[in-house]
Amino acid sequence: MHFIHIATELIIGFAALFLLTKILGKATLSQVTAFDFISAIVLGEFVGNALYDKETGVPSILFAIGLWGLMIYLVEWCTQKFKATRGFLEGKPAIVIHNGHLERETMKKEKLDLNMLQNLLRQKDCFSIREAAFAVLETDGTISVMKKSGYAAPTNEAIQQPQKPVYLPVTIILDGEVDWENLKRAGLNEAWLQSELKSHGVKRAEDVFYMEWKPDEGTFLEKLDQSS
Repeated sequence: MHFIHIATELIIGFAALFLLTKILGKATLSQVTAFDFISAIVLGEFVGNALYDKETGVPSILFAIGLWGLMIYLVEWCTQKFKATRGFLEGKPAIVIHNGHLERETMKKEKLDLNMLQNLLRQKDCFSIREAAFAVLETDGTISVMKKSGYAAPTNEAIQQPQKPVYLPVTIILDGEVDWENLKRAGLNEAWLQSELKSHGVKRAEDVFYMEWKPDEGTFLEKLDQSS
């Protein structure tokens, strides 16, 4: 009887959540905003209580799911009816790379570090920050990238040209800290690093926000203070 009771509550909880997602529509599911993330956690907790809390019955769970679904529906209705509420309830896209330069203040505001940014760019087939002309952090946490003209999809004419070797960029400096292991793996040394920093008008590695190196394109560097 115990297992039958668990199975019954699980099936009812699954059916209720499935019905809720159908009512809310595919558009809501395609973008997981902060509000949707909270909703998923709360709805999961409702079903969990139905399974493991003997004092919580199926009617209570269905009422909670129904009420929570109604609140989600009202929020979605507000964002569609009143444009002014969209920024607060759903968030706004944020430009993290503008004209090829990293927007450090925006990244700090969005809690986006360089490692996370590199990961998101790679998911868009952009393996180097230098390839991006613009990058927008969307409300669902994904990133949209507009590559620079030299890195965009090749034309038929370009495809007919001889193929060049392809190299992955090597990250040398992140947030003012030198990755000495990467520097060594790339066959470079501290003297080379100091020379490169000097050629870019930088005295210390601590003054560099991001620096990478590729054998075919050389060094790409972003200073902490872009005005200097």
